[in-house]
Amino acid sequence: MRDMIVQWLTELTQPFWNSSLSIDQFVTALQETFHMVFFSLLFGGIWGFIQGIVLLVTRPAGILPNRFIYHLLNPIVNALRSLPFIILLIAVIPLTKFLVGSSIGTWAAIVPLTIYIGPYMGRLIETSLLEVNEGIIESAQAMGASPFQIIFKFILPESRSSLILNLTTATISLIGATAMAGAVGAGGIGDLAISYGYQRFDTSVVILTVIILLLLVQFIQMLGNWLSKLR
Repeated sequence: MRDMIVQWLTELTQPFWNSSLSIDQFVTALQETFHMVFFSLLFGGIWGFIQGIVLLVTRPAGILPNRFIYHLLNPIVNALRSLPFIILLIAVIPLTKFLVGSSIGTWAAIVPLTIYIGPYMGRLIETSLLEVNEGIIESAQAMGASPFQIIFKFILPESRSSLILNLTTATISLIGATAMAGAVGAGGIGDLAISYGYQRFDTSVVILTVIILLLLVQFIQMLGNWLSKLR
Protein backbone atom coordinates (compact mmCIF):
# COMPACT_ATOMS: atom_id res chain seq x y z
CA MET A 1 0.00 0.00 0.00
CA ARG A 2 2.76 2.43 0.96
CA ASP A 3 4.75 1.62 -2.19
CA MET A 4 1.65 2.25 -4.30
CA ILE A 5 1.14 5.68 -2.69
CA VAL A 6 4.81 6.58 -3.22
CA GLN A 7 4.65 5.51 -6.88
CA TRP A 8 1.36 7.38 -7.45
CA LEU A 9 2.66 10.59 -5.86
CA THR A 10 5.94 10.31 -7.78
CA GLU A 11 4.10 10.13 -11.10
CA LEU A 12 1.66 12.88 -10.09
CA THR A 13 4.32 15.36 -8.94
CA GLN A 14 6.88 14.63 -11.66
CA PRO A 15 6.05 17.77 -13.75
CA PHE A 16 6.87 20.23 -10.93
CA TRP A 17 8.98 18.24 -8.44
CA ASN A 18 12.47 19.75 -8.39
CA SER A 19 13.45 18.94 -4.82
CA SER A 20 16.32 17.06 -3.23
CA LEU A 21 13.68 15.51 -0.99
CA SER A 22 12.36 12.19 -2.26
CA ILE A 23 8.66 11.38 -2.40
CA ASP A 24 9.41 8.38 -0.16
CA GLN A 25 10.65 10.78 2.55
CA PHE A 26 7.53 12.90 2.09
CA VAL A 27 5.24 9.88 2.54
CA THR A 28 7.18 8.92 5.69
CA ALA A 29 6.58 12.44 7.04
CA LEU A 30 2.89 12.12 6.14
CA GLN A 31 2.73 8.87 8.13
CA GLU A 32 4.27 10.69 11.10
CA THR A 33 1.58 13.38 10.82
CA PHE A 34 -1.19 10.76 10.82
CA HIS A 35 0.50 9.07 13.78
CA MET A 36 0.52 12.33 15.79
CA VAL A 37 -3.06 13.21 14.86
CA PHE A 38 -4.44 9.75 15.68
CA PHE A 39 -2.88 9.32 19.12
CA SER A 40 -3.35 12.96 20.13
CA LEU A 41 -7.00 12.76 19.11
CA LEU A 42 -7.41 9.47 20.97
CA PHE A 43 -5.85 10.63 24.26
CA GLY A 44 -7.17 14.18 23.95
CA GLY A 45 -10.64 12.87 23.07
CA ILE A 46 -10.79 10.69 26.20
CA TRP A 47 -9.59 13.57 28.37
CA GLY A 48 -11.88 16.06 26.64
CA PHE A 49 -14.90 13.76 26.94
CA ILE A 50 -14.35 13.43 30.69
CA GLN A 51 -13.96 17.20 31.03
CA GLY A 52 -17.09 17.90 28.99
CA ILE A 53 -19.23 15.48 31.00
CA VAL A 54 -17.92 16.76 34.35
CA LEU A 55 -18.47 20.40 33.34
CA LEU A 56 -22.00 19.56 32.20
CA VAL A 57 -23.18 17.67 35.27
CA THR A 58 -21.46 19.79 37.94
CA ARG A 59 -22.52 23.21 36.64
CA PRO A 60 -25.00 25.08 38.91
CA ALA A 61 -27.97 23.99 36.77
CA GLY A 62 -26.59 20.51 36.08
CA ILE A 63 -27.96 17.14 37.13
CA LEU A 64 -25.25 16.73 39.82
CA PRO A 65 -24.33 20.32 40.74
CA ASN A 66 -21.03 20.70 42.54
CA ARG A 67 -19.71 24.24 42.82
CA PHE A 68 -16.25 23.18 44.02
CA ILE A 69 -15.51 20.80 41.13
CA TYR A 70 -17.04 23.11 38.51
CA HIS A 71 -15.22 26.23 39.67
CA LEU A 72 -11.97 24.26 39.92
CA LEU A 73 -12.14 22.62 36.48
CA ASN A 74 -13.64 25.52 34.51
CA PRO A 75 -10.69 27.94 34.99
CA ILE A 76 -8.18 25.16 34.21
CA VAL A 77 -9.91 24.46 30.89
CA ASN A 78 -10.04 28.18 30.08
CA ALA A 79 -6.37 28.67 30.99
CA LEU A 80 -5.12 25.79 28.83
CA ARG A 81 -7.29 26.92 25.91
CA SER A 82 -5.92 30.45 26.12
CA LEU A 83 -2.30 29.41 25.50
CA PRO A 84 -1.10 29.51 21.88
CA PHE A 85 0.08 26.04 20.90
CA ILE A 86 3.67 27.05 20.12
CA ILE A 87 4.03 28.50 23.66
CA LEU A 88 2.39 25.44 25.23
CA LEU A 89 4.76 23.24 23.22
CA ILE A 90 7.78 24.92 24.79
CA ALA A 91 6.26 25.23 28.27
CA VAL A 92 5.64 21.48 28.68
CA ILE A 93 9.09 20.35 27.45
CA PRO A 94 10.10 19.23 31.00
CA LEU A 95 6.90 17.15 31.26
CA THR A 96 7.47 15.74 27.77
CA LYS A 97 11.03 14.68 28.67
CA PHE A 98 9.75 13.08 31.87
CA LEU A 99 7.00 11.09 30.11
CA VAL A 100 8.70 10.22 26.82
CA GLY A 101 12.40 10.68 27.54
CA SER A 102 12.90 13.18 24.72
CA SER A 103 11.61 16.56 23.60
CA ILE A 104 11.82 15.85 19.86
CA GLY A 105 10.11 13.32 17.63
CA THR A 106 6.51 12.31 17.01
CA TRP A 107 5.91 10.70 20.43
CA ALA A 108 7.30 13.78 22.15
CA ALA A 109 4.90 15.96 20.14
CA ILE A 110 1.89 13.87 21.22
CA VAL A 111 2.22 15.09 24.83
CA PRO A 112 1.73 18.84 24.14
CA LEU A 113 -0.76 18.05 21.36
CA THR A 114 -2.89 16.09 23.83
CA ILE A 115 -2.68 18.86 26.42
CA TYR A 116 -3.64 21.35 23.71
CA ILE A 117 -6.58 19.48 22.19
CA GLY A 118 -8.04 17.99 25.40
CA PRO A 119 -9.46 21.22 26.91
CA TYR A 120 -10.49 22.42 23.45
CA MET A 121 -12.50 19.25 22.86
CA GLY A 122 -13.82 19.36 26.42
CA ARG A 123 -15.36 22.77 25.83
CA LEU A 124 -16.75 21.75 22.45
CA ILE A 125 -18.28 18.60 23.96
CA GLU A 126 -19.80 20.60 26.81
CA THR A 127 -21.30 23.05 24.28
CA SER A 128 -22.82 20.20 22.26
CA LEU A 129 -24.33 18.58 25.34
CA LEU A 130 -25.80 21.88 26.52
CA GLU A 131 -27.74 22.14 23.24
CA VAL A 132 -29.98 19.24 24.31
CA ASN A 133 -33.50 20.40 25.18
CA GLU A 134 -33.99 20.62 28.93
CA GLY A 135 -37.43 19.03 28.50
CA ILE A 136 -35.75 15.74 27.52
CA ILE A 137 -33.67 15.78 30.71
CA GLU A 138 -36.70 16.63 32.84
CA SER A 139 -38.68 13.79 31.22
CA ALA A 140 -35.83 11.37 31.94
CA GLN A 141 -35.69 12.48 35.56
CA ALA A 142 -39.49 12.09 35.85
CA MET A 143 -39.14 8.49 34.64
CA GLY A 144 -36.65 7.84 37.42
CA ALA A 145 -33.52 7.62 35.25
CA SER A 146 -30.20 7.76 37.09
CA PRO A 147 -27.63 10.47 36.23
CA PHE A 148 -25.62 7.83 34.34
CA GLN A 149 -28.67 6.84 32.28
CA ILE A 150 -29.57 10.48 31.61
CA ILE A 151 -26.08 11.14 30.23
CA PHE A 152 -25.59 8.00 28.14
CA LYS A 153 -29.16 7.17 27.07
CA PHE A 154 -30.64 10.63 26.61
CA ILE A 155 -28.11 13.49 26.38
CA LEU A 156 -25.40 11.82 24.27
CA PRO A 157 -27.75 10.29 21.65
CA GLU A 158 -29.60 13.60 21.29
CA SER A 159 -26.37 15.55 20.77
CA ARG A 160 -24.75 13.04 18.39
CA SER A 161 -24.80 15.26 15.27
CA SER A 162 -23.40 18.26 17.11
CA LEU A 163 -20.71 16.12 18.74
CA ILE A 164 -19.56 14.76 15.38
CA LEU A 165 -19.34 18.23 13.85
CA ASN A 166 -17.40 19.55 16.84
CA LEU A 167 -15.09 16.52 16.72
CA THR A 168 -14.48 17.34 13.05
CA THR A 169 -13.59 20.92 13.98
CA ALA A 170 -11.20 19.68 16.67
CA THR A 171 -9.52 17.24 14.27
CA ILE A 172 -8.88 19.99 11.71
CA SER A 173 -7.49 22.24 14.44
CA LEU A 174 -5.22 19.39 15.55
CA ILE A 175 -3.85 18.93 12.02
CA GLY A 176 -2.83 22.60 12.05
CA ALA A 177 -1.15 22.13 15.43
CA THR A 178 0.86 19.11 14.20
CA ALA A 179 2.19 21.27 11.37
CA MET A 180 3.31 23.89 13.93
CA ALA A 181 4.94 21.15 16.02
CA GLY A 182 7.36 20.65 13.13
CA ALA A 183 9.01 23.94 14.15
CA VAL A 184 10.63 22.16 17.12
CA GLY A 185 11.57 18.92 15.42
CA ALA A 186 8.40 16.93 15.95
CA GLY A 187 8.55 15.43 12.47
CA GLY A 188 5.67 15.21 10.03
CA ILE A 189 5.00 17.31 6.95
CA GLY A 190 5.19 20.51 8.99
CA ASP A 191 8.83 19.72 9.75
CA LEU A 192 9.52 19.16 6.04
CA ALA A 193 7.80 22.42 5.09
CA ILE A 194 10.06 24.31 7.51
CA SER A 195 13.38 22.47 7.00
CA TYR A 196 13.10 22.17 3.21
CA GLY A 197 10.49 24.68 2.09
CA TYR A 198 11.45 27.62 4.33
CA GLN A 199 15.10 27.10 5.24
CA ARG A 200 16.19 25.77 1.83
CA PHE A 201 13.70 27.76 -0.27
CA ASP A 202 12.34 24.55 -1.78
CA THR A 203 9.06 25.64 -3.37
CA SER A 204 8.11 22.12 -4.50
CA VAL A 205 7.89 20.86 -0.91
CA VAL A 206 5.78 23.84 0.17
CA ILE A 207 3.37 23.40 -2.74
CA LEU A 208 2.88 19.67 -2.11
CA THR A 209 2.49 20.22 1.65
CA VAL A 210 -0.19 22.87 1.12
CA ILE A 211 -2.05 20.70 -1.41
CA ILE A 212 -1.99 17.64 0.89
CA LEU A 213 -3.20 19.69 3.87
CA LEU A 214 -6.01 21.26 1.84
CA LEU A 215 -7.18 17.87 0.57
CA LEU A 216 -6.92 16.32 4.02
CA VAL A 217 -8.93 19.07 5.71
CA GLN A 218 -11.55 19.00 2.93
CA PHE A 219 -11.91 15.22 3.23
CA ILE A 220 -12.26 15.31 7.04
CA GLN A 221 -14.85 18.10 6.86
CA MET A 222 -16.89 16.25 4.21
CA LEU A 223 -16.69 13.02 6.23
CA GLY A 224 -17.80 14.83 9.39
CA ASN A 225 -20.72 16.48 7.59
CA TRP A 226 -21.82 13.13 6.15
CA LEU A 227 -21.57 11.27 9.47
CA SER A 228 -23.51 13.99 11.29
CA LYS A 229 -26.47 13.49 8.95
CA LEU A 230 -26.67 9.73 9.46
CA ARG A 231 -29.45 8.41 11.68
